[in-house]
Amino acid sequence: MNRLTRFSIAVSAVAAMTLTTIAEARMYRYLDENGQVVISNTIPQEASERGYDILSKNGRVIETVDPAPTEEEIAAREAQERREAEEERQRELDRKLLERFSHPDDAVRAMHRKIRELQGLNQLKRGNISVIINQLDSEQSRAADLERSGRDIPGSTLKKIRRLESQIEDIEREIDSQNADIKALRKRFEEDIERLEEITGEKRTIPLEPDEAKK
Repeated sequence: MNRLTRFSIAVSAVAAMTLTTIAEARMYRYLDENGQVVISNTIPQEASERGYDILSKNGRVIETVDPAPTEEEIAAREAQERREAEEERQRELDRKLLERFSHPDDAVRAMHRKIRELQGLNQLKRGNISVIINQLDSEQSRAADLERSGRDIPGSTLKKIRRLESQIEDIEREIDSQNADIKALRKRFEEDIERLEEITGEKRTIPLEPDEAKK
């Protein structure tokens, strides 16, 4: 055995003896179920949940372990954490909102622009419906003339009539969907405008309705 090996063994032995001495020197001070102070080298589970002190061999407090939290304390702490998380989320939303708009009127103008864009698309769709209705009326008139004259209506004509009717229904559904989008967009903008008034301390001066803003 070389000198380095003997030295390592000696160090390990000293460390083991030190840990053993520390473990043996530790005592626990706690309150029992009757509220009486107990000092012992062991601590029951139910007492540890009430909190305790770790003492040195000289009776000095080395460490204090707090009592286990009650269900009410746990619930209160979780509620507080949720509130703090929500407040942080709201701060981030406010920061992003202020990056987009510095004044409530800015948000009102943006809402008006977006609504006009979507309403303009709806107008184009209604124009398309008018064109298709004219085509449909023409095909239906032709079919009615054939029927009055006792002739059969060609299958291609019936197929075209059904296709035109289907196109009108599809566009009407698109318009309904876009109207719902406009309503949802208006609601989001109005919420943002209200929040901007709150966090900036400024009130909007432009009406929410685009037609009123033009007056």
